Amino acid sequence: MAQAFAADEVDAVYRAIHERRDMRHFAGGDVAPGLLRRLLEAAHHAPSVGFMQPWRFIRVRGQGLRQSLHDTVERERVLTARALGQREDEFMRLKVQGLLDAAELLVVTLADGREKHVFGRRTLPQMDLASASCAIQNLWLAARAEGLGMGWVSLFDPAEVSVLLGLPDGAEPIALLCLGPVHDFYEEPMLQRERWARREPLSALVFDECWGRASDLFADGPSANPSPVEPT
Repeated sequence: MAQAFAADEVDAVYRAIHERRDMRHFAGGDVAPGLLRRLLEAAHHAPSVGFMQPWRFIRVRGQGLRQSLHDTVERERVLTARALGQREDEFMRLKVQGLLDAAELLVVTLADGREKHVFGRRTLPQMDLASASCAIQNLWLAARAEGLGMGWVSLFDPAEVSVLLGLPDGAEPIALLCLGPVHDFYEEPMLQRERWARREPLSALVFDECWGRASDLFADGPSANPSPVEPT
């Protein structure tokens, strides 16, 4: 196709997608201001429903505030473990965040005043969250391409985080992003490596015409049309 990227550029896009990992182990260090601006610019170029751009980023630099957010996450980690019942002990052995180890901590929030954005949200108001998630994914892929790890932490009480960060009424925190250098990227998703869950075969998730009707896209088998870079 005339408008396609060059082959090596296409491969690089797919490589970033397949090698992106939700990182929990960080190597300290720092992220140069110019690089951080570049990553946030990538996030800001995400698509958004009605061009509402609902994302806001709060950079947490003070150790005191970072520790308070860490404590909030730890409280929720214990409550989540209890809610898991038989898997409580297994969950408590998992490393679920790197707030105190990552070079940068970014809190992503939905902006206040989102109710005025009706375009594309009248029947699907959750499109603000979907749009902000696209921004996070852009940042994630750009970070991987730059050799930086990132982890999305969602174990927290939004009300507690809102108070800690002084959010206005209507704003809502959705992610604590740990970002920075790592010693190594996981060869496979950490939760898959720890046998917590596994990636489902794509052929089981794609239907034709209606729910549950297997797609003939995979009639020749799951590897009939592989991606340029095979996932690990």
